Amino acid sequence: MFYNSILLPIDIAHPEHASSMFEKAKALLNEGGKMRVVYAIPDVPGFVNSELPGDYIKTATAKAKATLDEIVSNASVSVDTEILSGQAPRAILAAGEKMNADLIIVASHRPGLADYLLGSTAARLVRHAQCSVLVMR
Repeated sequence: MFYNSILLPIDIAHPEHASSMFEKAKALLNEGGKMRVVYAIPDVPGFVNSELPGDYIKTATAKAKATLDEIVSNASVSVDTEILSGQAPRAILAAGEKMNADLIIVASHRPGLADYLLGSTAARLVRHAQCSVLVMR
């Protein structure tokens, strides 16, 4: 089965998963299909935001965009990149719906304690996505 629209949420803290995600996406993408790479920056609570420098969010977003663009350029693929805002699962699901994705490819890592208590991003995507989700280990 091939797909017309693939969303690749990449965690810039774990770029080692990106190359295998890109390879799988290229193998599954229809000719003329599109891929989009996203990264979600969590919202900062208002009480914390008031203590941060005025340009903190803008600077953090620019750094995340530069890192994401570097990951994409190292993979030698031509895709759109986008920095999302909000909790990763919710932001990724919204981006998938917005682009009418028919596949989300997400990397999974060994779960930590927080993942057991809250659930991992990959698990939430699998449970709530309106399209197919491929979880890569």
